[in-house]
Amino acid sequence: MAVPTVRRRTAALAAGLMVVASGGVVAAMSTTSASAATAGCSVAYDVSQWDSGFTAQVTITNTGPAITSWQLGWNFPGNQKVTQGWNATVSQTGAAVTAASLSYNGAVATGGTATFGFNGSYSGTNTKPSSFSLNGVVCGGGTGTTPPTTPPTTPPTTPPTTPPTTPPTTPPTTPPTSPPTGTRVDNPYAGAKGYVNPDWSAKASADGGSKIANQSTAVWLDRIAAIAGANGAMGLKAHLDAAVQQAAGQPLTIELVIYDLPGRDCSALASNGELGATELGRYKTEYIDPIAAIMSDPKYAGLRIVNVIEPDSLPNLVTNAGGTAGSTDACATMKANGNYENGVGYALAKLGAIGNTYNYIDAGHHAWLGWDTNLAPAAQEFLKAAKTGGATVNDVQGFIVNTANYSATVEPNVKITDSVNGTTVRQSKWIDWNQYVDEQSYAQALRNLLVSDGFNSDIGMLIDTSRNGWGGTSRPTGPGATTTVDTYVDGGRIDRRIHAGNWCNQSGAGIGQRPTAAPAAGIDAYVWVKPPGESDGSSTQIPNDEGKGFDRMCDPTYTGNARNGNNPSGALANAPLAGAWFSAQFHQLVQNAYPPLP
Repeated sequence: MAVPTVRRRTAALAAGLMVVASGGVVAAMSTTSASAATAGCSVAYDVSQWDSGFTAQVTITNTGPAITSWQLGWNFPGNQKVTQGWNATVSQTGAAVTAASLSYNGAVATGGTATFGFNGSYSGTNTKPSSFSLNGVVCGGGTGTTPPTTPPTTPPTTPPTTPPTTPPTTPPTTPPTSPPTGTRVDNPYAGAKGYVNPDWSAKASADGGSKIANQSTAVWLDRIAAIAGANGAMGLKAHLDAAVQQAAGQPLTIELVIYDLPGRDCSALASNGELGATELGRYKTEYIDPIAAIMSDPKYAGLRIVNVIEPDSLPNLVTNAGGTAGSTDACATMKANGNYENGVGYALAKLGAIGNTYNYIDAGHHAWLGWDTNLAPAAQEFLKAAKTGGATVNDVQGFIVNTANYSATVEPNVKITDSVNGTTVRQSKWIDWNQYVDEQSYAQALRNLLVSDGFNSDIGMLIDTSRNGWGGTSRPTGPGATTTVDTYVDGGRIDRRIHAGNWCNQSGAGIGQRPTAAPAAGIDAYVWVKPPGESDGSSTQIPNDEGKGFDRMCDPTYTGNARNGNNPSGALANAPLAGAWFSAQFHQLVQNAYPPLP
């Protein structure tokens, strides 16, 4: 992958829980549900939790008369505390919690639903609430105050014995429980299962990874042969057929990495591809067109197909195509011939024309594009590509950051606003005047910029958390010493890489947050796009027919270059080709997972 040079939505998120095909989230997360049908309301309360925190999705169904606003109340039975909410104003006093509708989601028809979410903390047992009240009416009957204990003394009047002569003409107001197949939803991860790749799951299970083998991971279509299936691996049609079986009539999201541009990954040799810099025609007719034809099959219309569009391509045009220390002749060529932009635009238009697809453009990571000089040009480059080759911004549902990378989702001990003895942490060697220290803050800021530049206001962001947990014994438990900005940042940052520009098979890395829908404002989901255990590139030259070269950044003996401040690569030894199974790395990732695996 390339390295750096030195929706939600105007409204808030619709929260959701992405579960695996087996019906629940595995590893360090658990799922509980509470539902109670009433004459006026029912509530589904779904939770994903880890050792000290949790994310809740709450869905209210109005089974009474239509309402124009709502307020849901409940009491926590334990010491749970709400830390952040979305799609509602969530407040807490002691154990009592209220969630009030916002301006855009207060109206709920009879049979309609409203959904909101929140993050919380707890210790001990995270027991679910036992009852809820909607606008003062307890879900289950009665009111928010003590219900009457004596039944009415007067029986109801005798109903008419003659039925109406004319049937009602008003159609039912209850909407369908799920959108029609072949149509898009706001967030493809909300309320959906995640596709479990049978190929990856079998390797994980066989190599001591049974605790995560049922997690959802992306399928990489990294060459033309991968469409039909190569070297015994499943092809695209086989994966989509398996996804239909796993869905079993329920919403299911499958992620496909579209990754075969001409002149692919112009700044890193390990992930070079099969197509030459000028072979745009082959990319269209032999790669994108067959993929689109398979996806368009009506039997797949019920799936939510997420396409991760060409990792590293457009970011390379921003930073590595001329005028910087990290520039390469290959990137300059791709910028000059326009084939990255034309290829991405063609993929967006062709795949975006299919009603149940969701295109997310790769947007690098904070330690690549987070600087003032990179962020605004990157947004403009993304917009240019989204209007090239027949594409429009309507073909873009969002962006993904940290694809196959190691940057922390959230740095708990270091904030960009911190200072030490009057000196901003931006001056530290690690941050190096960047505007961001982690992926979530970068993704949220980038989203706002993209919307202001012309993308639709309902775009959402994805964060690849497959290898950025940084757990294990080396994980800091608090801020670093306040001697200097460097001791403070280096002692507290959970990202333990030697340099933030290091990207290949990093030593000490661990599995990160499990795939989860709508974890924070502006973020559609945490996802595992890079399947844990698949190599970033080989440690030495390995002949192959996949177009993949040898990059010194994958060599543990390499002492670096201008892009990583001439630091050691931090790569693991004895790594195979990019995409091949790397058992030693997989064991490290499992061991250093954070949240830890049970």
